Amino acid sequence: MRNESAEKPLSCLVTGATGYIGGRLVPELLAAGHRVRCLARSPVKLRDHPWAGDVEIVQGDVTDARSLATAMRGIDVAYYLVHALTTGSGFEETDRRAASVFAGQARAEGIGRIVYLGGLTPSGVPEKELSPHLRSRAEVGRILLASGVPVTALRAAVIIGSGSASFEMLRYLTERLPVMVTPSWVSTRIQPIAVRDVLRYLVGSARMPGDVNRAFDIGGPDVLTYRDMMQRYAEVAALPHRLILPVPMLTPRLSSHWIGLVTPVPRSIARPLAESLRYEVVCGEHDIARYVPDGAGQPFTFEKALQLALQRVREARVTTRWSSASVPGVPSDPLPTDPGWAGGSLYTDVRERDVDASPEALWQVIEGIGGEHGWYSFPSAWAVRGWLDRLVGGVGLRRGRRDTHRLRVGDSLDFWRVEEIEPGRLLRLRAEMRLPGLAWLEMYAERDERGRARYRQRALFHPRGLLGHAYWWSVSPFHAIVFGGMARNVARAAAGAASPGRAKAAVSP
Repeated sequence: MRNESAEKPLSCLVTGATGYIGGRLVPELLAAGHRVRCLARSPVKLRDHPWAGDVEIVQGDVTDARSLATAMRGIDVAYYLVHALTTGSGFEETDRRAASVFAGQARAEGIGRIVYLGGLTPSGVPEKELSPHLRSRAEVGRILLASGVPVTALRAAVIIGSGSASFEMLRYLTERLPVMVTPSWVSTRIQPIAVRDVLRYLVGSARMPGDVNRAFDIGGPDVLTYRDMMQRYAEVAALPHRLILPVPMLTPRLSSHWIGLVTPVPRSIARPLAESLRYEVVCGEHDIARYVPDGAGQPFTFEKALQLALQRVREARVTTRWSSASVPGVPSDPLPTDPGWAGGSLYTDVRERDVDASPEALWQVIEGIGGEHGWYSFPSAWAVRGWLDRLVGGVGLRRGRRDTHRLRVGDSLDFWRVEEIEPGRLLRLRAEMRLPGLAWLEMYAERDERGRARYRQRALFHPRGLLGHAYWWSVSPFHAIVFGGMARNVARAAAGAASPGRAKAAVSP
């Protein structure tokens, strides 16, 4: 097993780099002077990150021993930052298998240390009585700690940072509901931690002595109830005092529906969060400071963590979001190509418009679509479709955008995800709404023979079974209004943007 000197840069493998924590950890490791390799099932999702050219990206999966062996070759420290976040059956077995394969390959490749970020569990509660997700996180930690490779298992409760699911849940509940009827878990004590402290502990854990093989509780200096957290958020955000009325009969299942309707966090993610909030999660020790010392003002207070997160949101500098990772239960298939889908049904709706503007002005409108800019057609229809999706457990429209003006592959965009982007030419979105099939929306900024812009829009749908075919034909009469209006208004907005003063998006049907 390797014994690196403290001064020598380490080779670090980061799994989960397309996720919220992993996407922020990579630049921190690079800033610390380490070499970084990222393992991703879809490497293209990392292509547009500002640090992509400074790391090695390999394709693979934590459940595949062969790809892991390749990814771990020559690695000193392996970060395990993947979880099966879903409410469906079988996720615990998936987590168990992934952790076992990862642990076995790390031992076989002579990895010097595994660093794992899991969940803080309540003291005195038998593991079998925990929520399925907390139980699975604890089991993954046990599997890794028994691997024979030195392990640092960090255990955190609520992580507060711009774009984190916990922060956005807290933010939207507090901002949208001055009077709240809430579940009883608003009175549960929690020890939140700032995402900057989590990243600091993750980076520092790479240098731990080889004889350290244990779990560490990590948290900020404040122990609060969720009610306290909402009231303090209101103070930091300069909102009036919130009236909070706990109702004991609101179960985690009902809570997840309530959270899903009020916040951008869909029910599939809200439920495990709500289940975890039933338990008192307070650090039992702060031994991590022996190995990763805290500086002045560290760890950050809850108010400071909120201030930093809100500042990033207001300045549109949210580098990753909870939605950076694909939402469970939605399709992940790439756009079908002719050879692979020969003989299958693929419905299309194609629209083209000449635009009295440059292709650059047209592209600016295309890349800015969604979120607060809307979809340039029949806003009420899009809103209704978003609400219907939320009611059946989908993501709806409220995820918005990570950045107001710029997109990158892998970004969530309302109920779409950016599957491909060719700057100045193509934006391809894959639907993550609940559908009886797979759907894409493509938008092109092209140039005609006179150098003017031409807008081309293509909607594609691959039906799943008879219900999929019925769905397409039931909504096709509205395509002229929705998709036709969208093409017309995108062209109009681009023409307006090309004139002095940027025009607001047109939304006529």
